[in-house]
Amino acid sequence: MTAYDRSLFWFRRDLRDRDNAGLYHALKASRQVHCAFVFDRGILDALPARADRRVEFIRESVVELRESLRRRGGDLLVLHGHAREEIPRLAARLGVGAVFANEDYEPAARARDAAVERALAADGRRLHLAKDQVVFAKDEVMTQAGRPFTVFTPFRRAWLAKVDAFYLKAWPVERHTAALAAPGSATAAPTLEALGFEATNLSALPVPTGMSGAARLFADFEGRMADYAAARDYPAVKGVSYLSVHNRFGTISIRDLARAAWMAKGDGPATWLSELVWRDFYFQALWHHPHAATGAFRREYDAIEWPGTDEHFAAWREARTGFPLVDAAMRQLAGTGWMHNRLRMVAASFLVKDLLVDWRRGERHFADALLDFDLAANNGGWQWAASSGCDAQPYFRVFNPVAQSERFDPAGRFIRRYLPELARVPDAFIHAPWTMPAQAQRASGCVIGRDYPAPIVDHAAQRGKALALFKGARP
Repeated sequence: MTAYDRSLFWFRRDLRDRDNAGLYHALKASRQVHCAFVFDRGILDALPARADRRVEFIRESVVELRESLRRRGGDLLVLHGHAREEIPRLAARLGVGAVFANEDYEPAARARDAAVERALAADGRRLHLAKDQVVFAKDEVMTQAGRPFTVFTPFRRAWLAKVDAFYLKAWPVERHTAALAAPGSATAAPTLEALGFEATNLSALPVPTGMSGAARLFADFEGRMADYAAARDYPAVKGVSYLSVHNRFGTISIRDLARAAWMAKGDGPATWLSELVWRDFYFQALWHHPHAATGAFRREYDAIEWPGTDEHFAAWREARTGFPLVDAAMRQLAGTGWMHNRLRMVAASFLVKDLLVDWRRGERHFADALLDFDLAANNGGWQWAASSGCDAQPYFRVFNPVAQSERFDPAGRFIRRYLPELARVPDAFIHAPWTMPAQAQRASGCVIGRDYPAPIVDHAAQRGKALALFKGARP
């Protein structure tokens, strides 16, 4: 790589100053490296709500990142504007020879990076991008025929056959921090108000921010990883890692996570590693098939004319379906910005195959509401549930919301936590409270239709309609 007198490292979804591939390459190739982060108006201005937990999470993580860089002898320039304009402008002002950053695989990010590269090139500067947010990217795991995988299981086999200690090794940023540009007159990160946003309930949630927050959560999960396979599907149990938002914004390295799982023994680590492989799978699928960002991966399913109503979509979004597990999941999302993964599948299946609403409406709602929203994973998950994606569940597989509730929240603990109106409903009826006799409803303080809604659809009837829709769209 070309050696540079001065370079700029552009933090994006990699908010950490350790085991950071792009930062390592910038430091290694340059005598002096300036660091910057842009609160990108190209992203922020499009957000539908001014109280957005993600913006608050990012801001708090950026504050911590800047403090850490200053302890290392560097600094972080924090900007607010359109990144495709701010980065070339900053590069010119600093007189750097190159801008370094980590790759982003989403279609809009690729377009942004192409625009930045053109603007830099016009001034004789270069853009260097490194792989950082995945273990394997783009064409690194392909079929024997040299094509991208569209089925997860053979992708996982190929991924596991290729991975080794080299691919999971941390980038030793610490060895080269002497190249960090000394603190200057950079100002602190703008307030939420200056960014045009409001405070949320993030500080009241068990979601610690920044590198330190990620480290605490990971340390806690490492002690529970052995139980992951057995516990991960039960939303009332502390069984998952709760690291998804940190994965999303890069406050922890994917190599740290994958290495811990790869080196450990047992079903728990192996199952969690598979979940990390799913993440790589969805990234490579989006890279090779960007049309899936706006339409069905399996294009024939774009022909479906979804008959679901606005009223049904609103009932789903507002937790008024009358199916307790679905409503509790949607309350969890509204109150915390997070939803347990099992429930993401249940809620998505219900919207698409019970309410017959276009999966893209649900995907968009999750994109607006999820603290850990990631286009590749969100799109992949919704298309999996809608049977329109790569390696999606078969169209005739329709989650029964009552059976899912009975299996994964057997005592109704999760339901009662998020639906306190059902707190006194007997265990025998908690999964289908409309089946309670009138006397039991009065005794529990939950009269169906008054205190909690009756089911808005009949599951068996809607399942039949869903199957007919999909059969009609098949070639």
